[in-house]
Amino acid sequence: MKAHTKETQATMTPEKSLQFLKEGNLRFQNNLKANRNLLEQVNDTSEGQFPFATILSCIDSRVSAELVFDQGLGDIFSVRIAGNFVNEDILGSMEFACKLAGTKLIVVLGHTSCGAVKGACDHAEMGNLTKLIEKITPAVKAVKEPSEESMRTSKNLEFVDSVSEKNVHLTIERIHAESPILDEMEKNGEIKIIGAMYDINTGAVTFFE
Repeated sequence: MKAHTKETQATMTPEKSLQFLKEGNLRFQNNLKANRNLLEQVNDTSEGQFPFATILSCIDSRVSAELVFDQGLGDIFSVRIAGNFVNEDILGSMEFACKLAGTKLIVVLGHTSCGAVKGACDHAEMGNLTKLIEKITPAVKAVKEPSEESMRTSKNLEFVDSVSEKNVHLTIERIHAESPILDEMEKNGEIKIIGAMYDINTGAVTFFE
């Protein structure tokens, strides 16, 4: 499989981009890989890059977007931060990726058993991590069940995963609210912004469509 060129990127639509990621994740789940020469892709992308998607995911070592979607060099922009939330810098990166570099799809990818979300559920405090966890707290508060405080901790993995999913949806809401550029691009059909969850037990990605 060759690296994307300006011409192949131009043929991509938001829907086609999403299908590429779905097919890549199926290959990953089945321990298959597209036939690609990475060193050849290094050479092919040395004078430019033409990715088709931008993935915002967690720094979790088990959730590498390039691996779980079976993508090569030059295929996707990968933004990683614990808890996969957005801030001004990440929104700017996404605007660059879509408006200037031509990606057609933004995926906010949460995952099960997320350590950052567990920290938010437990109201953990430690150095700069305290401020980071505060960004995820709105998702904790937005999940109303269970209401018993003893069940709203990292020990309840079902609760943790519910918060992770809510965090994805709230992040997408923030993208729309805080980036007029991306919001307008989606309204015009130029891009699609979608959420998804990665299951660390199976390797499967579930998209919220």
